[in-house]
Amino acid sequence: MPRVITNNGYDIGYVEAGAGDAVPIVFLHGVGSDKSVWHPQLEAFGKMRRAVAFDYPGYGDSDPAPEGTSRDDYASAIISAMHEIGIDRAHICGLSLGGVVAIAMHHADSPRCASLILADTFAVHPEGRAIYERSLAGSRDLPAMAEARIDVLLAQPAKTQVRRELVETMSRIDPAAYRIGAEAVWLADQRDRAGNIGVPALVLCGAQDLITPVDLSNELFDLIRDARMQVIVGAGHLTNLEKPHEFNRLVGDFLDEVEA
Repeated sequence: MPRVITNNGYDIGYVEAGAGDAVPIVFLHGVGSDKSVWHPQLEAFGKMRRAVAFDYPGYGDSDPAPEGTSRDDYASAIISAMHEIGIDRAHICGLSLGGVVAIAMHHADSPRCASLILADTFAVHPEGRAIYERSLAGSRDLPAMAEARIDVLLAQPAKTQVRRELVETMSRIDPAAYRIGAEAVWLADQRDRAGNIGVPALVLCGAQDLITPVDLSNELFDLIRDARMQVIVGAGHLTNLEKPHEFNRLVGDFLDEVEA
């Protein structure tokens, strides 16, 4: 897989599909995954535009991230990586931690963001500190944590292949990187930043999301001036994998609207 060196010193992995004159779309993964979880979206959107999924520093094909790396460092790294591979402006689609990073990217450099797609995420999580503490404990044995958490992440019954792939992906994460990612997502409070979002936004959430429930998406929707919201029935926390066709349709319809 290709990698790119960012201007803040991170060497991060990415995968891409497609080309063309349409505004590209960038995909940002959650704390327990990597860029590979976006394969249904790369396949779909790569048919009509350039589509890129990045790893964060420390994840996937990226070099390890130093202790103290923050969500704002993630955001800066993605912005720089976009520039280095020739993307100066894109639709930014993030799920869970990816949504947190997308909001941080808009705060850091709003002209880079043509729009935001914020899936199964939040501005602030009322149970964030407790989830963070459990994540630190679980990071000591990520394969065991993956097996224990998978049925909470997914709506039931979950497809066997999706379940297996997610457990394998989470089990591969470096524990130190996972702890950094957990702090970046669960301790975030970006209510002021969300209130200042000045680009069109689509808020998506699985109806059965137990990790970031629909109420948190409603709060995010209320904070953003130019937002739409859609709930995906039959999906839990990982809407892009559980209901890829509906996820892609909703994102595609949104892009058609904002680009009209």
